[in-house]
Amino acid sequence: DSVVMCELFNKAGFKFGIAHCNFKLRGDESDGDQNFVKALADKLDVNFHTIDFETAKIAEERKISTQMAARDLRYEWFEKILKENTYKFIATAHHKDDQVETLLINLLRGTGIAGLHGILPKQKNLIRPMLEFSRDHIEKYVLEHSIKFREDSSNASDKYLRNKIRHQLVPILEEMKSGSIETIHDNILRFRDAELIYQKQIQQVKNELLVKEGKYWTISIPKLQEFDPISTYLYELLKDFGFSFSQCEDILTNIEGIAGKKFRSESHELLKDRDSLIIRMISEVPKNETLSLGLDEITAPIKLKLKKIRKTSDFRISRSPDLVQFDSSQISFPLQLRKWKNGDKFYPLGCTYKKKVSDFFIDKKVNLFEKENAYVLCSGEDIIWVIGYQIDNRFRIRPETSEMLQIEFVKD
Repeated sequence: DSVVMCELFNKAGFKFGIAHCNFKLRGDESDGDQNFVKALADKLDVNFHTIDFETAKIAEERKISTQMAARDLRYEWFEKILKENTYKFIATAHHKDDQVETLLINLLRGTGIAGLHGILPKQKNLIRPMLEFSRDHIEKYVLEHSIKFREDSSNASDKYLRNKIRHQLVPILEEMKSGSIETIHDNILRFRDAELIYQKQIQQVKNELLVKEGKYWTISIPKLQEFDPISTYLYELLKDFGFSFSQCEDILTNIEGIAGKKFRSESHELLKDRDSLIIRMISEVPKNETLSLGLDEITAPIKLKLKKIRKTSDFRISRSPDLVQFDSSQISFPLQLRKWKNGDKFYPLGCTYKKKVSDFFIDKKVNLFEKENAYVLCSGEDIIWVIGYQIDNRFRIRPETSEMLQIEFVKD
């Protein structure tokens, strides 16, 4: 199939190069394939790119199958060639039979609607111009034009699921009903149309339900519950965050439960809050550390801008929880920046009594992720500011205050 594609490209007058991977899995046979493809490139007078991979070793290092490693290595290298040269596309010679085999593999392994569209003819810069031709059609063309080719001996083995389907299942389907392969291929085209309709609806739901709020994504639980089947909608909302269908079912099992339950994918963490699901990247999970601050700008773990200012006649106290002023005479340097912890207490602005920071957060209906990301700024042992929420009343601006410390919390 690949040789025929090259011959057709050459006949059409296309400018192209040939890329060949030697995966070092079949000894001398692999080297023979490499030499054959080099000779083909020389015959067609096109550029030849080749590379050797220690595929078995790399598969072990990446903890994936040899087949998966070979596929990943191949496409990673193809992309590299594309960037380093003037080629516009990567063309592979997948044909109609490969298309049908892929659908059957997906059905046997379990799939959603995306697994029914088979191999797409174009994905970004990857094209598959041979998809309309069957294996029989390609083999007849080879015989009619006396084209030399090499067959991968592993194709004859039933070690892999694709080969079992090719050698055992497909012949049975053709025996049961002649033309089954063509029928399945036609159905794939219909499945693609159905998927377009499906994805359009899913995108509308994503636009409605998936809301970006700073570093988090939120999904309203009451709104989500208006959609049926809810498990499918939730999976489509969460799959890009790495959550599986079974995890989505677990989330739904706990959706009426108390707030605070967490779920993790490899890349994200989901919190079941009171009336919403909140998602954040695992890299956003905060670390607990204490920093000493002078009158400098800091950018990590959060961004703060500090400066001393004089109180003038036209001065107005900021009402923003992110831009605050303190009476400098009440503050001792260096200040301490740290995560808040259970047991922390402060005097919220306007209060003459101490309040636990945890109770303050409950009153403000601060969700668990926001609590985990909350910092406090301390002067000595005293909290002067629950950052982004409230200053301590003891450090407020008074009529007699002449010099102030102004701090701005700059959110991403």
